[in-house]
Amino acid sequence: MKTVSSWRSHGGTQGVYTHQSTLTGTPMTFSVFVPDHPPGARLPVLWYLSGLTCTHANVTEKGEYRAACAARGIVFVAPDTSPRGAGVPDDAAYDFGQGAGFYVDATQAPWSRHFRMRGYVEDELPALVAAHFPVDLARQGITGHSMGGHGALTIALRNPGRFRSTSAFSPIVSPLHCPWGEKALTGYLGADRAAWRAYDACALIDDGARLPDLLVDQGTADDFLDTQLRTSLLETACARAGQPATIRLQTGYDHSYYFISTFMAEHIGWHAARLTA
Repeated sequence: MKTVSSWRSHGGTQGVYTHQSTLTGTPMTFSVFVPDHPPGARLPVLWYLSGLTCTHANVTEKGEYRAACAARGIVFVAPDTSPRGAGVPDDAAYDFGQGAGFYVDATQAPWSRHFRMRGYVEDELPALVAAHFPVDLARQGITGHSMGGHGALTIALRNPGRFRSTSAFSPIVSPLHCPWGEKALTGYLGADRAAWRAYDACALIDDGARLPDLLVDQGTADDFLDTQLRTSLLETACARAGQPATIRLQTGYDHSYYFISTFMAEHIGWHAARLTA
């Protein structure tokens, strides 16, 4: 692991790091904020997964999480959204290929060689972070935005007991039922829609997966709400299954980091109540 940059901020250290990933076969970049802490202390960790076209930098530069994480003593980790590089396959569209890994392990050529974001986020990156940073993997939370909200929900639902807290901003709640998801999952996983269910939060809930609790914020002025995000499907799935969930429609907010940064500190406080108890 190499340090790309490091800054003091809000009584902590904000760093950007790179390493050679075994799973993706490429260099991968991620950011970590570590609050000041006593020697030997291990801190709870909150993973943040970003959306389409984003890298680690979007939330690192615009998410406004550091003050809240420093106050609560929470490490904040933000990985990239896909493998990248000259030898990595790509697509001309913004919603597929590099920058659009959808947090799946691809099974279809040519994507299957490098696009292993499920395994990277679930296994490889946590092991690396635990080896180099003062995190307590017994106290993990996960959150994300849009495609990253989809990633946060599905990763938490597939790994019962691993995350004490799960939240999302404007998540894609059912890739089985939106154009972004249908395109991505067809390309990465093939035409068998049964194989997609492991990457669909509503399907996972219908199939019996559960979380201790869930917080979702969605802006009512989000241009993607009705066609791509479809928050009502998650509300229905949670109600049908008895899954505890607080799903809030925030009047006038859109899909941008102006929205995310407005509610970020509240989400961190919600996670902290579950991670530091």
